[in-house]
Amino acid sequence: MPLARSLAWRYARSSAPLDDLVQVASFGLVKAIDRFDPARGLAFTSYAVPTILGELKRYFRDSGWAVHVPRGAQERAGKVEAAERLLAAQTGRSPTVGELARYLAVSEEQVLDGLEAAQAYAAVSLDAPSPTLDDPGGSYLDTIGADDHDLALVDASVTVCAAIEQLSSREQRILHLRFADDLTQTEISERIGVSQMVVSRSLRRSLQHLRELTADTDTYV
Repeated sequence: MPLARSLAWRYARSSAPLDDLVQVASFGLVKAIDRFDPARGLAFTSYAVPTILGELKRYFRDSGWAVHVPRGAQERAGKVEAAERLLAAQTGRSPTVGELARYLAVSEEQVLDGLEAAQAYAAVSLDAPSPTLDDPGGSYLDTIGADDHDLALVDASVTVCAAIEQLSSREQRILHLRFADDLTQTEISERIGVSQMVVSRSLRRSLQHLRELTADTDTYV
């Protein structure tokens, strides 16, 4: 037991309670006693130490995950994370899923599974501050069940997209350059090779047409 306790103390700075570590080490000690064969001429401690340490490492591997993850998924996540660190060190950037798949000689789906499984290793309390909230004192719990204001724009987006398809290809391109790429009218005129006045008239005409097409809805353009 002193040997088991001393090995458990090696992990005393971890998040696991020391009593639990001693219990796991004791279980490893019992396994070592059951399996030890004195006829092989080895010292008992030479066999017991790796057996006890193996149980401790298995404990951290199995219980360290926030949710239960199958052993195969755990191993896949470990390989993907190791490959990700290696490739990032070599290239100076985060590797793509395709690069990870080629390096590990697996499919991209398996890489994605490994990346997803890795997210289950750590958990965050619902009471922890949420970086996505405007309120500095807000927590993740405050976001559960909250109204998603972007949902109100879904119907409007569908209506507007359908109306835009009624415009000419040039009108669609000018609208995209103005409102999606955020270019000025002068920049648009240089991009498509027409005068700024033509761009201005096209925008007014297109917006007016869209207002007419969406007049029977609650969508405002």
